Amino acid sequence: MSSQPRATGVQPGPSFSPTTSPISQRNFRYEPARSGYTSPGGYSTYSTSTTADRVGCLTAVRMSAFAKLSRFTRRLVHIRQMDFEFALWQMLYLLIQPSKVYKNFIYRKRTKDQFARDDPAFLVLLSLSLLFSSIFYAYALGLSKTGFFTFFLWSVFVDCIAVGVVIATILWWVSNRFLRKVRDQDVEWGYCFDVHLNAFFPMLILLHVIVPILYPTLIDSPSFLSVFLGNTFWFLAACYYVYITFLGYTALPILHKTQYFLYPISFIFMFFVATLTAGWNISKTALYFYHSRAEPHKFAPQHNSL
Repeated sequence: MSSQPRATGVQPGPSFSPTTSPISQRNFRYEPARSGYTSPGGYSTYSTSTTADRVGCLTAVRMSAFAKLSRFTRRLVHIRQMDFEFALWQMLYLLIQPSKVYKNFIYRKRTKDQFARDDPAFLVLLSLSLLFSSIFYAYALGLSKTGFFTFFLWSVFVDCIAVGVVIATILWWVSNRFLRKVRDQDVEWGYCFDVHLNAFFPMLILLHVIVPILYPTLIDSPSFLSVFLGNTFWFLAACYYVYITFLGYTALPILHKTQYFLYPISFIFMFFVATLTAGWNISKTALYFYHSRAEPHKFAPQHNSL
């Protein structure tokens, strides 16, 4: 009589091993981050190469800061790799609905494991905008060709980039030091600089397009209306800059207490009222400063020879 196996109610199948179990692999691969905010890049291979942008849109590779900078710089010299249409869309919505722009930053984090832009098209278009807006200032101030070129270089490399580097660095340090609610993720410096560029564009439209157009007829006058109009544009530009900065950091799920970014508006308003009370036309002062910076030889003290 041949022995037969006892029925145990368990169907025969492959042996179960914790190391090869699909459930174990799934738990190992998709273990949630401590921050509660996860992205494909959080589970991907860390890469220091500059070829990580060649992966598919749903497969992000966590890259080092140097690799991200190298990819950004490489695309800067390849015009065909820039998405100017999308950059123009962002500029439009920064003027009418800035909160919608930051939704794309969240999507980029989920697909490419970075909040910061990886396409320099926005920076290129912003530089071109500064070039064309410098024409309005050149006309309002009567600048020469050399003065126009000097004014443009100051606007791009000092007013936009250098000041932006300082502001982005300060807010990057403050955000990571005081506003993070998790410790396994931090705020990217590149994202802080992108927030500055986003906030700078509406300021550009107000102060580099509208103000120089209205300056000869409505602002360059000692009347109170001219002072009020000239200072109001600066007040609106500063408030818009603060508000878009606030939206940028509020969009980050790893930060809290971002309402602190709105506090400067109170001081800006008090300064605005103080300038109106004192009769100080900020626009006239700013244009005098721009003129002296673009053509310093016209404002150099004259020494009479004996």
